[in-house]
Amino acid sequence: MSGAGVESAVENAARRKAAEIAAELADPMAGAHAAMTQRGRWAWGVALAVLVAAPFIGLYPVFMMKAMCYAIFACAFNLLLGFTGLLSFGHAAYLGAAAYGTGWLIRSAGWPPEAGLLAGMVIGAGLGLAVGLIAIRRQGIYFAMITLAMAQMIYFVCLQAPFTGGEDGLQGVPRGALLGGLIPLKSDVALYYFILAVFVAVFLAIIRIVHSPYGQVLKAIRENEPRAVSLGYDVDKYKLLAFVLSTAIAGLAGSLKTLVLGFATLSDAHWSLSGEVVLMTLLGGMGTFAGPVIGAFTIIGLQDYLADRVGSWVTVIIGVIFVVCVLAFRKGFVGELIAWQQRRGKAAD
Repeated sequence: MSGAGVESAVENAARRKAAEIAAELADPMAGAHAAMTQRGRWAWGVALAVLVAAPFIGLYPVFMMKAMCYAIFACAFNLLLGFTGLLSFGHAAYLGAAAYGTGWLIRSAGWPPEAGLLAGMVIGAGLGLAVGLIAIRRQGIYFAMITLAMAQMIYFVCLQAPFTGGEDGLQGVPRGALLGGLIPLKSDVALYYFILAVFVAVFLAIIRIVHSPYGQVLKAIRENEPRAVSLGYDVDKYKLLAFVLSTAIAGLAGSLKTLVLGFATLSDAHWSLSGEVVLMTLLGGMGTFAGPVIGAFTIIGLQDYLADRVGSWVTVIIGVIFVVCVLAFRKGFVGELIAWQQRRGKAAD
């Protein structure tokens, strides 16, 4: 074997060893996850069955679609915070920008819904790349403040741009039909199953990303970034790609929300929505797959249930619930359940 071949073999072996070490660093709760695999499959099966049957068991399709859109948004945020360790305070900007972009393309440019959704993902990814190139070299509160500042600039554009409708928002976005008119989406039930299919696809894609070698490196960066650097990883590139993936999925959530409700408003890009997605993620369980979904359905359900009963006090009530849950369930609903299963498994041993 030539000298170059020997060097290449040694380098490949070193990288494989580094990936193994990164995987060991990445998930200190791997044993708990393995112990819950069988029960988890049953739980996912039951959850999927409920979602499939939802329109026929009295669950309002539009509410369920809205909740799934926010669940996609929360999963996108969790990919960044829960699995990479980056806290963004401006994630609503990507949802809002994509919502406006998709709405305008479908309503004014006559694009089909599937093209509008892809355009929303491109908008989210493009803005994420621009912001990420500026923010990704900073850490902690500095990273969070840069994302917030850039998000406020995007919000100002949404407010002032002539095609957004200003404070009135972008109204009258048609649902259209998929595949050149083959599948009309005017029916709430038809659109519901399309949103459900996209939601399941995004959820499975995130699981695949996290379980890939790339995802293991992300978790290693989250757990110990200096150690990941010492293993030879260019952590800035890994974090930038995670940021862009997260903003692209957030853009998809905004595009779907516009398709469901038929409008996009400034609240979609407001900083308060960035706070809500943090709440959803922490409430359900940061760094878990089911946590953001449960958190999103909980928050959207509370908002929908309390809005007509307590008016503007809904924010205060949700805030109190969040404080109580953080004090009682510091790892979130799913995180505490995993920790309980882990303690139970150790006691059984």
